[in-house]
Amino acid sequence: MKKFNTAIVGATGAVGQEFLKLIEERNFPFGELKMLASSRSAGKKINFMGKEYTVEETTEKSFDGVKFALFAGGAASKLFAPAAVKAGAVVIDNSSNFRMDPEVPLVVPEVNPQAIARHKGIIANPNCSTIIMVMALKPLYNLSKIKRVVVSTYQAVSGAGREGMDELKAQLESLARGEEVVAKILPVAKLDKHYQIASNLIPQIDVFKENLYTKEEMKMVDETKKIMEDDALRVTATTVRVPVYRSHAESVNVEFDDDVSVEAAREALEKFPGVIVRDNPDEMIYPQPLETSGKDAVEVGRIRKDFSIEHGLNLWVCGDQIRKGAALNALQIAEYMIANGLVQ
Repeated sequence: MKKFNTAIVGATGAVGQEFLKLIEERNFPFGELKMLASSRSAGKKINFMGKEYTVEETTEKSFDGVKFALFAGGAASKLFAPAAVKAGAVVIDNSSNFRMDPEVPLVVPEVNPQAIARHKGIIANPNCSTIIMVMALKPLYNLSKIKRVVVSTYQAVSGAGREGMDELKAQLESLARGEEVVAKILPVAKLDKHYQIASNLIPQIDVFKENLYTKEEMKMVDETKKIMEDDALRVTATTVRVPVYRSHAESVNVEFDDDVSVEAAREALEKFPGVIVRDNPDEMIYPQPLETSGKDAVEVGRIRKDFSIEHGLNLWVCGDQIRKGAALNALQIAEYMIANGLVQ
């Protein structure tokens, strides 16, 4: 099999490390592999598949000979993606920098793979919560056009990066010792005010916008419409940070044009690639973050009629936001391009 030189930008972070795990697990056909990061992380050593790599500082010259540039997130893609494209690389970007650019495809390969071929050098990975939700919505949309979605998310602290996980751990330890709890990261590290997440819920992810929704909530609204290629689709979201280390959960209410039975919904979800139906109320079986962490599939359960509207269903959805919500989705885009001859 042909091999493709690959660069991971942000190799030392949580998503970058997940890229490496998945590249090995999935036997991704890489040739040369570049580990790139900020100047702060340059010089660090990473052992991967029996070889020691030295992390290099990302510069505009980092992408010579690279075919896939996998950006883990943050501001790096805004700074370096154009240079990577100019050097001949396909950029698959996990940040929000290009998601709503009309010239940039926003892709979940199981949902809208047709958009990949329209790329002009950059392909955007959607927001983690959006990916998890549309994996459940797409097979249902195939049964009947969806009119409206109401979603509430329960998002793990790892969505705030390694710092979010470290802060939850430290706060739980402080509570166990009866010591004062220190909060410096959540809800948003760059803001002046922070709240304890241990034994708490925080109904704010990212900053508030003028419309009183958070930036995270509006990402779900806007990105879902773009991925589903349906500007008429109505979406409203409330995003909440919860004291869970990994895997997001979502309560999703869906209103359809036509009636969709629970049985038809379950069958469509069971047949959809990348989705597992875990739904047996009699046995108290349903998706949980503990069970989806470290797994590739999005799990759907609590499938039931919404009796308050004419054509509605309620769902409970869980998925690992670092894997399918970030690194796995990006790698699947690259795999799709290779399998379909979209990259040489």
